[in-house]
Formats: sequence, structure tokens, C-alpha cells
Amino acid sequence: MVLDHEFPPDIRVENEIETLTAAGHEIHIACFTMKNQAVYDQFGKAHIHRKSISKLRHKTSVGCLKFPFYYNFWRPFLFGLQQQYQFDIVHIHDLPMARPGFEMKQKYGIRFTLDLHENWPALLEQADHVKGILGKFLSDTVQWKKFELKMCQHADNIIVVVDEARTRLKQLGIEPNKIEVVSNTLNPAHFKIPDTQPDEAYFTLFYAGGINRHRGLQTIIPALKHLPEKVRLFILGDGSFVEELKLISRQNNVVNQVIFLGWQPFDKMNELMGEADICLIPHVKSDHTDNTIPHKLFQYMFAKKPVIASDCKPIERIIRQNKCGKIYEWQDTAAFVTIIKSIMNEKQKLKIMGENGYQAVIENYLWKYDAEKLQNIYKA
Repeated sequence: MVLDHEFPPDIRVENEIETLTAAGHEIHIACFTMKNQAVYDQFGKAHIHRKSISKLRHKTSVGCLKFPFYYNFWRPFLFGLQQQYQFDIVHIHDLPMARPGFEMKQKYGIRFTLDLHENWPALLEQADHVKGILGKFLSDTVQWKKFELKMCQHADNIIVVVDEARTRLKQLGIEPNKIEVVSNTLNPAHFKIPDTQPDEAYFTLFYAGGINRHRGLQTIIPALKHLPEKVRLFILGDGSFVEELKLISRQNNVVNQVIFLGWQPFDKMNELMGEADICLIPHVKSDHTDNTIPHKLFQYMFAKKPVIASDCKPIERIIRQNKCGKIYEWQDTAAFVTIIKSIMNEKQKLKIMGENGYQAVIENYLWKYDAEKLQNIYKA
């Protein structure tokens, strides 16, 4: 497996490692480190191989298709590991690392699996760092779309996280038989239902995750001025948009209702989630968010929390099918206000939605169901 980031952590990769090693496969992880982590380590039964990279060199990854110097870092690293261990398969996580994966297939005749966690070209269209003239030049969306199509054509297996992503690739002409959906479902071995309960003095909304423009919190914060003062919003996480959100809080005079808690360790995050009445996924709707699914949806559902979310296709589909929350049009702050006002005093309705979500996870969205599909890919 090849990862273009530090490891651990990564919930999806950790679940895949656990599944494949349990099935008898020997797993090696190749990743970089900017934190001076050990060049060799283990994660469970898996072997981790790290190569140090400078921040400057990693920044060249932004233009890796236009000027592929970044791959000069990876080729000797990956080829050296291949010569030492003679892998049968190279499993690439996300599109940017697809080129060295394809090159390993060409050079050594091994199978090439492409694990697409998201629609990468669409993600770039939303990213702030490519909105300027230089950013658009270095990360040309059209070039990334052509690259994605080429890599998918050459991959022996393609893994995506939702049905919508599989449909998108089929519409691009990719052979359906080599596309499998292995979703970001919940592994109960690594997640427990919170012990804490909501504080009756408040009505608490909860968000945890990255804090960037495309997460959509800029739609939620202005809503608070139209809601009772007892409504408060917990925001957990870090990102480039934190200061902008704090400014929006001040401009809307809701500073006392928005609690920025920063990054929290998992146990603390779980405790704070337990205090929530409702959990939020307010993502900006785009070709990116219409083709991926966050782990937190299934965590919220398993924790028996109703989920209020914007109308991104996979999230909307799951919430509506399982009657475990409410959906609003992603830019419509007024619609969000209406939803909260309509249910904040309906304790029984909130409880039913929470129970519906929990039952749906148990029946359909546990990792064990996706683990079987992952195992089957490597039985072929």
C-alpha cells in the first residue's frame, strides 16, 4: 500500500490492513514522514516503511502532473522495496500516487489496485490553494480528469467508497466489473457509543472534522442568530478556515453560542459527541461531495445521534432511506433554521431518528460487510 501522507492514523487504511492481514496477506505500507518518524515500524501485523521528505519537496506535489519532479522522490523508494520484497500487488491510496503504482505494474508485472477515497479532480476544484492563477496552472483540473481516466483504464482493480462514485466511473467508460464499492463504514472494534448524555440546559449541535470552506460551516453559524440562545454549536477540528469562521461568529453576534474546541483526541471527541442533541454534516454540495462519504456519518448514526446534513447525494440517500435525520439544501441557512426549530423540542422524534440510524448501521453499514468485498478482490 502506498500513502501520500503520514501514517498512522488513517481509519480507512487501518481497517483495510486489519482485514487483509487477518485473511493471511502480508501488508507493507510505504509512506513519507515530515515528523522524523522511524524509517521502519509496524502497525499490527503490517510493516511500515517511511522516507523523510521536506515540506518544500512535498509542496511540489501540487504540480506533479505538470512538472513530475515529485515522483522522483517515490520511484527509488518504491522500486527498492519491490526489489527487496517482491510484492504481488501494489495498492495505491488516492489518485496522486497512481503514476508510480502504474509504473510498478509496467516494470515488474504486478497487479495494480487503485483505491479512490474521493473524486480527486472535483476536490481540487473546491480547494482554495488552486483558485489563483498559479494554482490553476499547476493543478489543471482538465489534466487531472484525463489522468484519472487513464489510471482507471490501466488499474486491475478500482475501489470506491459509494455507489455514486462507481456510477460516475462507469459513465466515463471504465469497465464495471473491475470497480468495487468498499465504503467508509463503521468498525465497532474501534468505536464505542458515548457514555455522556446531552445537557438539558442547552440544545447542542455538534461538528467534528476538517475545517475548510467546503465543509460548509459558514452556512450553519449565521443560523444561530435566528435560534434560541440555548442552541450552541460545538466545532471540533483544525483547518485553514477556522479564523474565517470566528469572524463570521463575531459578525453575527453568536460568539457565545459557537464553541471552537480545536483538535481533540478520540476519547474526548467521543465524550463531546455524547453531549450533542444533533450531529451535523453541512458540506458544500459539489461533484466532490456527491461522490464520497465521511466516516463520521456512520459514527454519528451508531452513536444514536440524529444527523442534519446538506443535500450531498450519498449522505442524503442514506439519511432519507433510513429516516435517521433531516436534509436541507446546502446553501439554505433559512431551511436549516426551520429544521432545528421544528425538532428541537420533539424529544421523541429525535430519539426515533437516533435509534433508526443505529439500527441501520448494525444491519447495513458495519465494516465487516465491506471487509468481505475487500477480501474478495484479493481472492481472484
